[in-house]
Amino acid sequence: MIVIMQQGASEARIDHVIERVEQLGLTPHVSRGQFRTVVGAIGDKQPAHQAILESLDGVERVVPITKPFKLASREFHTADTIVEVGGVSIGGRGVVVIAGPCAIENAEMLNRIASTVAERGAMLLRGGAFKPRTSPYEFQGLGEDGLKMLRETGDRLGLPTVSEVLNAAQVELAGRYVDMFQIGARNMQNFQLLQEIGDSGKPVLLKRGFAATIREYLMSAEYILSRGNRNVVLCERGIKTFGTEVRFTLDVSAVPVIKNYSHLPIIVDPSHAAGNRQYVSALALAGIAAGADGVIVEVHDRPEEALCDGPQALLPDMFEELVGQIDKVAAALGRTIISANNKKEKTSHKGHEEHQE
Repeated sequence: MIVIMQQGASEARIDHVIERVEQLGLTPHVSRGQFRTVVGAIGDKQPAHQAILESLDGVERVVPITKPFKLASREFHTADTIVEVGGVSIGGRGVVVIAGPCAIENAEMLNRIASTVAERGAMLLRGGAFKPRTSPYEFQGLGEDGLKMLRETGDRLGLPTVSEVLNAAQVELAGRYVDMFQIGARNMQNFQLLQEIGDSGKPVLLKRGFAATIREYLMSAEYILSRGNRNVVLCERGIKTFGTEVRFTLDVSAVPVIKNYSHLPIIVDPSHAAGNRQYVSALALAGIAAGADGVIVEVHDRPEEALCDGPQALLPDMFEELVGQIDKVAAALGRTIISANNKKEKTSHKGHEEHQE
């Protein structure tokens, strides 16, 4: 349920509602908007709970949340969430570009590619230090050494960093170095990892599992949100279908559907969907046209030497061209690509805690 407070309700009345929600065995989640405050009451509600909460001073009305994903639902939070990652806003009117190599292979390679993507439009730097591979004999990543390289390179270039964690034990370690965790498709339903990320409070990029429904996907986001971490960015990266021409099928329809269901920002990953650089730009633009808040792409200047996913990495010139194309598509939709000149996107929404009626 969501308890909608009257406009101008005092802090004392809001605190009393929170206290009463807890007494009913429910968990309160507060969303403060420009004009009014909403208190989410999440848990095993009983028929009498709604009437009890409606009787409290300062309460305008109590509305049941019909979706199984409560905190991720627009019923709880109608305004778009904007997640801040190292000074870069993801969500709202802005469109953000995240780029870098699939895997961190060595410091020289990372610095070279990171400098290239920074010069050509990336606002966040991606790079894998822990690599989930199908074969145990393939490159598994450099671990903490890779994280240190990513941090040093990000600091030098002024780029926030994004890197994947594979299990709950890696969260504390990676949290020392990265600005944003990534949870990959294989771990979308690793609930212990989701809870650990939720407890960390650090921004997270949550990728959709390649066989997950949208409902299952948003329920995974709910695990993180329910632990108090509202800094969740969703990522559509393709699902398995009967097609063999591409690695996965980018579910472009998921973008507007999720925008309708949820307030969370969503970006697309055309690199993992395509598996072939020839198709990456077209899929990225399709995602932006469908309403995505950004893209995350792999870039490598020597893909034939890459230890991981070389065929799907964009060449630097292809990346630069894609950024220009994204800018044009965003402008056609009345949006703005995030650049060094507008790093913090200015919108009427003030941040991820704002709620508007």
